[in-house]
Amino acid sequence: MARRQEQETARGEVTEVDRNILRMELPIQLPGLGHVNCYAIVDSEGAAIVDPGLPGPSSWRALQDRLKQAGLATRNIHSVIITHSHPDHFGGAARFAKEAGAQVIAHRQFSFGPMAAAEQKPEVSVEDVTAQSEAREQDVENDEDSDTRDLPSTPHSHSHSGGSTMQWSEKTPWGGVRPRPPLKTRLRWRVLKAFGRTSIVPNISHPVDHGDVVHLGGREWFVVHTPGHTPDHFCLHDPVDGVFLAGDHVLPTITPHISGLGGSEDNLSSFFYSLDRVSELSHVQKVLPAHGHPFSDLRERSLAIKRHHFDRLDKIKEIAREIGPGTVEAFSKQLFKERSWGPMAESETFAHLEHLRIAGEAERHSDEEGCYVYVI
Repeated sequence: MARRQEQETARGEVTEVDRNILRMELPIQLPGLGHVNCYAIVDSEGAAIVDPGLPGPSSWRALQDRLKQAGLATRNIHSVIITHSHPDHFGGAARFAKEAGAQVIAHRQFSFGPMAAAEQKPEVSVEDVTAQSEAREQDVENDEDSDTRDLPSTPHSHSHSGGSTMQWSEKTPWGGVRPRPPLKTRLRWRVLKAFGRTSIVPNISHPVDHGDVVHLGGREWFVVHTPGHTPDHFCLHDPVDGVFLAGDHVLPTITPHISGLGGSEDNLSSFFYSLDRVSELSHVQKVLPAHGHPFSDLRERSLAIKRHHFDRLDKIKEIAREIGPGTVEAFSKQLFKERSWGPMAESETFAHLEHLRIAGEAERHSDEEGCYVYVI
């Protein structure tokens, strides 16, 4: 399977993607992704930046290098916009606030508490994580001298009982185990937690909500709340110049992870509503995603992502006709390839099963072990 745009390694050069808007690709080490786009919106007072990468020194150094190329420095950053509460989108925000006095703009529901730090829900769907692993394994096969130490773990490797470091006693609502980040990440957050609220998680000085107007770079940006990927996700729309800062809501070639945990009772329904909300926007000529390259047709891409999930819902109905009543794990193992089995795949499966249940197309009860069983 070919590598997707969003999985490409971060490039060092800075590119102007629209009037006074610069794209700076920052390296990240997350399953399914190779970079995060940090955008600088330049004005006479300096610049506002959108999604300033992961926390930590390597990402900070990369961002400083890109800012220098653009003729900017930390002291010039007056605003930081965080599209949602995932670490690769807010990592540098607290440091800009401390060192430059930058205002930090995020949705009023922004939250990154102890459970968020412990779970760190994935950014992309399980199928796209698998696609990245398969592409990199193919690269290794084509180059016998390749070093595989930096290959990301797949969901499959996270779920085997033989890996004691990956086990977690807390159960999900459906009776499985929760998706869990790698050991190094867990240890990092554990150390930070021991010292109280970490300076890595920013204080939001300027919370926003749907319909608010943010003035940046001589433009009026309208806040578009787009829950689904996370409850606090929002996008920014400049209808005059037709620019849309999409965050992770709409990506060019992969789909964001829609979790069965947290958020609303039906995260998939929230996501569908948000996709409809942005596809109806007029005057969108350029979409600037948080991963991958800019693209133009927001409506068509939104519809394509919806079709992907509709196909998955139809597949679940087919599986039900074959296996009858089943647990989330049973449906998940029919829905995904074996290498993708585990907590992440089960979380996505649960989100789709709950969507069917709430729509009246499925029933749910618990078996003797307390696991949800679905009848479709």
